[in-house]
Order: sequence, then structure tokens, then C-alpha cells
Amino acid sequence: MHLSEGTVQNIIFGAIFMFFIAIAWLLAEFKGMKDEIKERLGINNETIKLKLQAYERLTLFADRSSLKNLVSRIPAAGLTVVDYQLSLLDALRTEYDYNVTQQIYVSPDMWKAIGNLKEQHIFIINQIAATLPPQANGIELSKRLLEYVSTTNAELSSVVLNALQFEARKLL
Repeated sequence: MHLSEGTVQNIIFGAIFMFFIAIAWLLAEFKGMKDEIKERLGINNETIKLKLQAYERLTLFADRSSLKNLVSRIPAAGLTVVDYQLSLLDALRTEYDYNVTQQIYVSPDMWKAIGNLKEQHIFIINQIAATLPPQANGIELSKRLLEYVSTTNAELSSVVLNALQFEARKLL
């Protein structure tokens, strides 16, 4: 069978045309896949940003709620032991409540550590305040809390801060 020159040219032209259509289709598919990958990475990047912000806020909470920092931020002058105790507890609970939404971005164990930190500080404040007469000067409570912090190695804040840093590094 012998094909005419015009038929051969039409076949070659058709083959080239089909080749370019296939290339255009593949390029469109690759662009769609590329856009899908970018979208997925964008969601992951946004999630990572939110988690890192949560770790930052909880790090700030752990630092601000340490007994040393709490006592230095809340003035005791002119307050009784009971009033100062209530001021410290109110500040601690307010800090915690402000950050309660961050629990959705951290592991359950990490959130439990944050709750334990708050509860330990409440316990220590209440225990030390109970050793003083209720009408004593609030400055006496602040001194005792600072003495406790300086003489014991029981401050949970540093442990929680280390755990927060460890978990944040895992995201990076």
C-alpha cells in the first residue's frame, strides 16, 4: 500500500497536533497537582504557625505565673496576707483563663502540665499564707514566697518551660 505525500503529511500533522494536545493536558494536570500541593502546604504552614503561637503564649503563661514573677508583679504594700493571697490567686487564675483556648493546639499531656503548674502555685500560695496570721502585712507573704522559691528546687515553672520548648522544637 502506497500513501500519497498529502496523506503522509496529514498523518504527521495529526500526530504532531495530538502530541501538543497531550503535552498541554499533562501541563494542566501538573499545574493542578502543584496548586493542590501548595494548598495543602499552606494549610500545614498555617496550622504550624497557630501551634507555635500557642506554645509562645503558654511559655509566657509559665513564666508570668512563676511564683517569683507573680510576687514581683503584684504589689503587696498596704494589703493584708489574705488580701495579698487573693490578689495573687486572682492574677494566676486570670492568666490561666486568658490562655485556656490554647489547649486545642497542644498535646493533652502538655495542657495537663499547664493545669498542674497553676494548681501547684495555688497550693503553695495557700499553704504559705496559712502559716501567717490573716491580718499580717502582705509583704510578709511575699517574702515567704520568695524564700520558698529561693530555698527549694520545687518550682514547676522551669520544668514546664523546658517541656514547652521541647514540643515547640518538634514542630520546627
